[in-house]
Amino acid sequence: MVNSRSWDKIFDDHKILKHDFNEQGFLLTAKMIKESCQNFTKTTEKEVRILCKQDSREEQPSIMRENGLFLLPIRNGKYLIIKGEGYFDVPEIESAPKIYKSKVNFNLDTSKIGNSEMQHLDFAYATSLIRTFICDGSLVLTIRGRKYTPQFSFFVGKQKINVKSVQTEVDAGYEGRNKIVLVEAKNVKSNNCIIRQLFYPYKQWSRHTNKKTYLLFFEKIEKEYLIWQYEFTDAKNYNSIKLVRSEKYLIE
Repeated sequence: MVNSRSWDKIFDDHKILKHDFNEQGFLLTAKMIKESCQNFTKTTEKEVRILCKQDSREEQPSIMRENGLFLLPIRNGKYLIIKGEGYFDVPEIESAPKIYKSKVNFNLDTSKIGNSEMQHLDFAYATSLIRTFICDGSLVLTIRGRKYTPQFSFFVGKQKINVKSVQTEVDAGYEGRNKIVLVEAKNVKSNNCIIRQLFYPYKQWSRHTNKKTYLLFFEKIEKEYLIWQYEFTDAKNYNSIKLVRSEKYLIE
């Protein structure tokens, strides 16, 4: 697994596996990580940002996966190692793709340059595919990029987690007359994703409005545009994520 050597040393230095995770998570700071990994020569083995980027199960170090642990940022430079399920599965969309006719009546030549998550999502929005999927023609782009969260709390199992001023990123957020739509976008096939990537933006933005917040997971794979809609049935429960619906499209 990626960065397993670094994480094995971090766990060994701080005797993390001896911690009682049934009582509470293990608090880990950026300083502790740097001290444990200071003698590694590769940037990927000692850079805190890289070591703590575990957006899928495949990016987790083996010592976490094997012990049912996952990592959450709770404050700038502070993390909790928590026992539980930190990820949600992204199911295959078995149905045939729907043919969607773009609402733009001319070619968007510049949208074909490159292969970034942002450009594919922008193209889907420009053609009104996002508006069509969410059934709201009033949506306009209002949220994008990195922001720091306000203070909020939630539960993983019986453990209460307190978060304050953690940097989150929304690939795109749209506001309509009655809806807020937040999108996490990928340009590669994802089998799973850390719940945090939907949960933290949901906690952050839903407190600023009385409009209902909708959460989309978006992929562009070859010529197909795939969209999954998720919701949290309990705003205080990290694991209450639920798939609402999904569709696969070809844009003409």
